Amino acid sequence: MVQIQKVHGSENSFFLLDQTILDSPLTQSQLVKLAKYLTNPQNQILNGADGLLVVSDSKHPGTLGKMQVINADGSIASMCGNGLRTVARYLSDKYHEDQFLVETQNADLQVKRELDWSDNVSCMSVEISPVSFAKKDLPFDNLETNEIINRKLLPIDPELKFTSIAVPNPHLISFVDQKVMNSDKLEQLGTFLNGKNPYFPEGVNVNFSQIIDHNHLFVRTFERGVGFTNACGTGMSATSLAFALNYPEFEAFNQLLTVSNPGGYVQTRVHHDDSNYWMELIGNATITHYLEMSEDDLKTSSINPENIVVKETVEDKAYRDFIKKQIN
Repeated sequence: MVQIQKVHGSENSFFLLDQTILDSPLTQSQLVKLAKYLTNPQNQILNGADGLLVVSDSKHPGTLGKMQVINADGSIASMCGNGLRTVARYLSDKYHEDQFLVETQNADLQVKRELDWSDNVSCMSVEISPVSFAKKDLPFDNLETNEIINRKLLPIDPELKFTSIAVPNPHLISFVDQKVMNSDKLEQLGTFLNGKNPYFPEGVNVNFSQIIDHNHLFVRTFERGVGFTNACGTGMSATSLAFALNYPEFEAFNQLLTVSNPGGYVQTRVHHDDSNYWMELIGNATITHYLEMSEDDLKTSSINPENIVVKETVEDKAYRDFIKKQIN
C-alpha cells in the first residue's frame, strides 16, 4: 500500500504523491492519467481537486526535492505557489529541515517554515520567481505592445486596464471595482483567453483585484487549465507586484501585504533589487486527508474508492476556524 495526501493552500486543493516511496516511479503519461482521474469529482475520491503535486528526487545542490504540478485537465503548470507551500511542508516534515530549496520547472526556490498561524494550522513561506514582463515569456501577440503594464487592451476589453506578468506562470491582472468583481466579466475573459484566441495563444491566468486598503488586496483568479479556484498563489503574488508598481503612493515594496481570496488569505512581500523582482508568499499548508491505496491501482488509475483507506485530519477544520475568526 502507498500513502498519498490530500492537501490545500488557501483551499486551493491538491493530491500529493511522493514518487520516491514507490517501488518504481510512474511514467509521465501515467502521472497525467492519474491526475485527471484523482481530480475529477465524478470519480468520488474526496470530491476531486485542482491538481496533482508530484514530488521526486532532485540532484540540484541544496534542494530536498523536486515538484511537478499537473492541472486537472492534464496540462503542466510551470509553478504553483499554493502547491509549493504544501510540498515544502511535506519535505520539511520528511527531512526535519526548516529552510531549504525546492526544484521547480524554472528555478530552485527558497522555502521556509514559519510559525504556525494557529493550532494545527501550519504556515510556510515560499519564493515566487523568476519574474518577467517580456512578451516572449507570457507569451502574447496582436496587442501592439511588447509589455503590458497598467494599460488598456482594446481588443480584449475597452474599459479595464491590465498588467501582464510571468512568475513564471503567465498572469493578466486588472484592478477593478466591486461592480466589475461581482459581474461575470472575469469568467468571460478567462474562458475566452484560455480557449483558441489570437492574443494569448497558450492561455493565461486572469486575475481581478480590489484594493481594500494600502496593504490589503482581494484577488479572484480564473486559472489556466482549471477555471475558478479558491486561490492562486502565483496569481496573488503577481497581483501584489502589479499593485506595488501601479500604485507607488502606497509604498508597497518590502511591506507585508494581506491578500484575501475566496479560500481565505495569504501574506505577500514584494522585493526589488537591481532589475530583479521576486515575492515571498506566506500562508497555510494544510493536510486534510491521508489516503492509502495499492501502487498498482495508482499506475493504472483504476481506483475503486471502496479500496482506499482514508484518514481525515483535524487540520482543515482548524484552518476554517482560524479564517472565520480573522474575518469576524
